[in-house]
Amino acid sequence: MSAPGFPVAEGEESVQPSGLLDVLGVASVVLDAEGRIVLWSPQAEELFGYPAQEALGQYAARIMVHEQHLDLVVKLFADVMVTGQSWAGAFPIRRKDGSTRLVEFRNMRLLDDHGDVYALGLCADRSTVRRLERDVALSTRMIAQSPIGLAVLDTDLRYVSVNPALERLNGITAEEHIGRSIAEVLPHLDVEAIESAARHVLETGRPLVDQKATGWTPADPDEERAWSLSLYRLEDAVGTVLGVAGSVVDITEQHRASVEAEAARRRLQVIADASARIGTTLELDRTARELADVAVPELADIAAVDLLEAVVAGRRSSLGPTEPAVIRALAVQADGAPEALRAADPPGQVTRYGPDRLVTECVRTGRPVMVAEVAPADLPRIARSPEAAELLAEAGVHSYLAVPLIARGEVLGALDLKRTHNPEPFSEDDLLLARELASRAAVQIDNARWYQNARDTALTLQRSLLPSHPPVTGGLEVASRYQPAGATSEVGGDWFDVIPLDGGKTALVVGDVMGSGINAAATMGRLRTATNTLASLDLDPARLLEHLDKITEGLDHSIATCVYAVHDPQLRQCRIANAGHLPPARLRPGHPPELLELPTGVPLGVGGVAFSTTTVDLEPGDRLVFYTDGLVETRQHPLDERLDALLSLLEGPDRPLEEVCDLLLRTLHQPDNSDDVALLIARVQKPG
Repeated sequence: MSAPGFPVAEGEESVQPSGLLDVLGVASVVLDAEGRIVLWSPQAEELFGYPAQEALGQYAARIMVHEQHLDLVVKLFADVMVTGQSWAGAFPIRRKDGSTRLVEFRNMRLLDDHGDVYALGLCADRSTVRRLERDVALSTRMIAQSPIGLAVLDTDLRYVSVNPALERLNGITAEEHIGRSIAEVLPHLDVEAIESAARHVLETGRPLVDQKATGWTPADPDEERAWSLSLYRLEDAVGTVLGVAGSVVDITEQHRASVEAEAARRRLQVIADASARIGTTLELDRTARELADVAVPELADIAAVDLLEAVVAGRRSSLGPTEPAVIRALAVQADGAPEALRAADPPGQVTRYGPDRLVTECVRTGRPVMVAEVAPADLPRIARSPEAAELLAEAGVHSYLAVPLIARGEVLGALDLKRTHNPEPFSEDDLLLARELASRAAVQIDNARWYQNARDTALTLQRSLLPSHPPVTGGLEVASRYQPAGATSEVGGDWFDVIPLDGGKTALVVGDVMGSGINAAATMGRLRTATNTLASLDLDPARLLEHLDKITEGLDHSIATCVYAVHDPQLRQCRIANAGHLPPARLRPGHPPELLELPTGVPLGVGGVAFSTTTVDLEPGDRLVFYTDGLVETRQHPLDERLDALLSLLEGPDRPLEEVCDLLLRTLHQPDNSDDVALLIARVQKPG
């Protein structure tokens, strides 16, 4: 559709007029050969102040020219009419209201089809013309000399003009820009995002300021650069949208500094995260898993934590140049790399790595091994087997890094890292971060492995001192359990015993030595031996505890609690004495479970306080449950509440004793309990 008043030739599109002439306010005046006004435009009315009906037919010199220049203007007019050469200049005019204004004139001779001569005069306010000239000159000089890249795109987002700075930034001449789209000129940018932003600016008129863009240009095709891009909609004086102006500033250095600062911040965050997450317990496997979890995905796509088998066993290890490394896998973590995960040694597996393997080199030398860009020939030196190498190739492993785990001057193993999804190869910064993680984690792993060795030693001693009793003895069916502490550095001194006595009687003992570790286990062994010796004398339970009390006083100020009971199947009774221990529970068919009401007594080793014996009737089918405080005591719950929970679990139909033991431990004993548990359950059998 054509604009009103503008004819359009067939096959041509309508073009909106610019508003520049409106800004200039150019007045048109036509004079006949005698100098009379025959045409007077509306702009002339505004410029000179005379309406058309007053101006038409008048001599132009009388109403358009200041009287001081009248003779000169008349001469210039005559020259134009005679010679046909146009003339331009600026003269002051006197408006109808008497005011004076400096006007720029351009005059030329016209000839109509009858051969008559006319003069055309174009007039504009001199100050307006000069302002536009200054604006154009300023814009031209600024655009040409600006260090900022500048471009104008039309409404189809094709280049209309670019300045020299943008030519240098893009490495393309202005002629190669003009008429082409951004995608055609700079295909290695995120063109879709840039053009989408430019269209939004065209549609809304809202500028886009300081939008970051990165990519490659012919000016520097081998290095990624960064720019700050701003876009503004261009409009003429009457609001017609002309296109988009863009400014481009190279911010590559700032971008790199920002990237480096972000990488440093990320490294610090990973290290802080590692400090908080690694070493939350003294469990060796869990500590290794925590290290692997921190490394993935922040540092690698696949992480494995491996220890030398000799180190796990508590021995120092040194490898010669031709010796293989026997390595135990402790943990492996992967982020979306199932093939690489299958290629890794599963936790707990012990694998022999040849002397040519990279992980062997790492643990032998105590130095990191990095292959920034993994070639197919490198995979056999990384994987444990040819099959594993094929899996790593399928997973797309392209970068490898192994750093030693060193604590107290000893190489414990290695942190093994691989990248698949992360396209960046391992860098020196990644190596620094990996070494920092390995250094911090190695101390925690070393603590965990020494704790585990010490705990295993104490636990071995502890178990060796506990009895192995027959399931039925002296008219009693007996079941027992010992559960080590779940979250302490050492085992405790809990114990139980089942001692056959003369006359078909049976002594039942449960005790708890205060403290933990090998000393507590050794004290427990001495008390158990003493209890067995004293029990053979068929002493009254209270009398036996008095002897144990004196023995305990001589054991380096040790303190212990104990319940000692003697079951007599003939009398259907049980005599019980308590030394500061929690009361046993009794279960009788047809009755709710109950805690026996016994004098509490004082712990063994306190001395000077007498013990008392309580006699309890026991019929066939009755059960007694002895336990140490590790089963019921927690920091979060009152003891009475926990004892009620114990009785609640014991309530119900009669079940196998082994099943009851498992139920109580599974339900009541907390995984992170800092105390061990001894549990003993006895059921009275029917005679015969």
